[in-house]
Amino acid sequence: MNNQINQIEITELNAGERLDKILAAADGDFSRNYAQELIEGGLVHINNKVISRSNVKVKLGDIITFEKKAPLELDIVASNLPLDIVYQDADVVVLNKAIGMVVHPAAGHQNDTLVNALLFHIDNLSSINGVIRPGIVHRIDKDTSGLLVVAKNNKAHTVLSTQLQDKTLYREYIALIFGDMKDLDVIIDVPIARSPHDRKKMAVIAEGKAARTHVRVLQRFGDYTLIQCRLETGRTHQIRVHLSYIGHPLVGDLLYTTRKHPFNLHGQFLHARKIGFIHPTTAENCEFEAPMPQVFQDVLTQLNPTHTGEGK
Repeated sequence: MNNQINQIEITELNAGERLDKILAAADGDFSRNYAQELIEGGLVHINNKVISRSNVKVKLGDIITFEKKAPLELDIVASNLPLDIVYQDADVVVLNKAIGMVVHPAAGHQNDTLVNALLFHIDNLSSINGVIRPGIVHRIDKDTSGLLVVAKNNKAHTVLSTQLQDKTLYREYIALIFGDMKDLDVIIDVPIARSPHDRKKMAVIAEGKAARTHVRVLQRFGDYTLIQCRLETGRTHQIRVHLSYIGHPLVGDLLYTTRKHPFNLHGQFLHARKIGFIHPTTAENCEFEAPMPQVFQDVLTQLNPTHTGEGK
């Protein structure tokens, strides 16, 4: 199937706006993330010139031409996999993702993902991200547990994606790191990009995309520290890369540290504990919280037998 060609002429109403914002506003099926994917993929032109940067400001009279990617012809099978649904209404689903579950199908992993389960349990999902990622507004890694918000229609998806871009979608994680973090509060503000040495990894690179993580110490255990992380941006592997960069990698992270630990973990100790957003229809402030998996609670009890919660 061929890509669809579309054209926009810039008027006084939208002159001076960012290119990605113009694209997202021009098509009801677009999110800012999807618009940026088109731009980075060389599918957007201004006055017949390929544009590769999302933050380009358009001018009066500019002609924007873009190719809307045709949906991939893939057969994503609905699977009756268990889902921990924390909240659901006509617009959104809030889920507590289990450790080990991949969010959406990809090369080499077509089945048993969160998307396969969503297709079985949820009647309607937004189509903005196509057949591979229906309803998926944001992701968390396979071995990270915790909360995700999923959009059930395109309007909800667009509103939530805008909150993600505007940094008003609240995401708070709890993690166990190596070492005794001395400072109570730390802001890690360094850019992230794909590692030039290992395509599976991300890295702190000067030319990368801006990334900002707020860290607060919850409890110290000598050689380990329990922390809270709040994401201001949402780059791939952001928390894992940032904490490794400052010398406090996540316990159990098999990609960003070779440090050994005595716990029965099969991935990083990282849990998306809270999520908050403005409801796309009611405009109410919604906030949800999910407890850590038992395997993480067991680690904290092993570190401190008197431990009874997730930190102070």
